[in-house]
Amino acid sequence: MTFSELAAIVLLLGLAGVGCSRSPAMEPDRNPQQGAILLSAHGCGSCHTIPGVSGASGTIGPPLAGYARRAYIAGKLPNQLDNLMRWIRDPQSIEPGTAMPNLPVNEAEARAMAVYLYTLR
Repeated sequence: MTFSELAAIVLLLGLAGVGCSRSPAMEPDRNPQQGAILLSAHGCGSCHTIPGVSGASGTIGPPLAGYARRAYIAGKLPNQLDNLMRWIRDPQSIEPGTAMPNLPVNEAEARAMAVYLYTLR
């Protein structure tokens, strides 16, 4: 095997993440604060009051204090991680016309945001 072939394999493995473990700082279940940062960055506090999120004092949407104790999301879906992630990313598909906008976040970001909300008891 040539050096350039070996370098290409190493590069591909690195891009695929093979052999690499994720840093705890990047694991949303271990670092809920990552979700708080994302909630702030996406302006969620302009509509919601969210404890622990800087500047989150909006009154358009419901306050999110005690979110983990809620039984339903938007009064329709059981309050479970996969449902909350779906709601964060695409609420219009669940409740067309809701004031909650679809957010341009990927699945990992939605998960981090949801994990943070589940710390709010």
